Amino acid sequence: MNAVAQTLTLPALWHGLAVPLSRLLLSVSIGLFVGTLIEALQWTRGVARVAQPLVRLGRLKDVAGASFSLAFFSGAAANTMLSDAYERGEMSKREVVLSNLFNSLPTYFLHLPTLFFIAAPFIGPAAALYVGLTVLAAFLRTFAIVLLGRLTLPPLPEGCVSCLLGEDKRWDWRGALDKTMKRFKRRLPRMVFYTIPIYVAFFFLKRWGVFDVMEDYMAHHVAFLSWLPPQAMGIIAFHMAAETTAGYAAAGALVATGGLTLKQLVLALLVGNILSSPVRAVRHQFPYYAGIFKPGLALNLIISNQALRASSIALVTLGYAIWG
Repeated sequence: MNAVAQTLTLPALWHGLAVPLSRLLLSVSIGLFVGTLIEALQWTRGVARVAQPLVRLGRLKDVAGASFSLAFFSGAAANTMLSDAYERGEMSKREVVLSNLFNSLPTYFLHLPTLFFIAAPFIGPAAALYVGLTVLAAFLRTFAIVLLGRLTLPPLPEGCVSCLLGEDKRWDWRGALDKTMKRFKRRLPRMVFYTIPIYVAFFFLKRWGVFDVMEDYMAHHVAFLSWLPPQAMGIIAFHMAAETTAGYAAAGALVATGGLTLKQLVLALLVGNILSSPVRAVRHQFPYYAGIFKPGLALNLIISNQALRASSIALVTLGYAIWG
């Protein structure tokens, strides 16, 4: 303990903790603002035009295509459109489930800018790789649903997806800035709340040799994750116990101290993503889904979404672990 105390001089704390943490908080704040602004400008409108051919290929109804396009801007509005069609008897339960799963890609793209610009300050170049792999998983989910629809749904007559949507809107910079500021003020304190204590904790844990103890424990008790270094367990634990930002903060601390390679870092984030999804689904998604769909259908949708999401990310993780 005395040896540790001797190394924790004011210059060491300043250059090893205060300066990098301040730089990180500034980068995160800028990234959060930029990502939220892009999100508020509805950057995905052009991407939504891919709905029509995918809908035809997957034998989904026009309302599913309209919901897919609408999900690029509002997940709640997209699900409400499906719920209303189901209540009117225009869609079967299977069609609703497939259509909701089909919306996983636009729902992911809706928050993609914020995800990337939050992750980048924490994990640097690994952010592009991690986000890119999760995007690949989202595309795999979409193609799987299109294929499943093609195999299980009957052919449909030609329709018009765009007829169910409104006209394209021009970018409203004033409105986007107002919305960005409101979201920024709401999200920033929560991010700082996670970042500072986690970064400080990992700084001291590494100095005190806690990860060496974890490595010994893993060798005897956590065989199924033994292919990851002990430092990665902190990222996975924070992913599961708190918000995503906590996992990024833990990863950022390890990047700053050189505790993980880029591949190990990305794999830890992917594993944390998989293991944390069911907990977050129960905590956040069920009240949201139950407010739009009937409880039984809401539970069905959540389980289906989480199973497909975990499977796609696990497949991408396995592929990256082998060939990355």
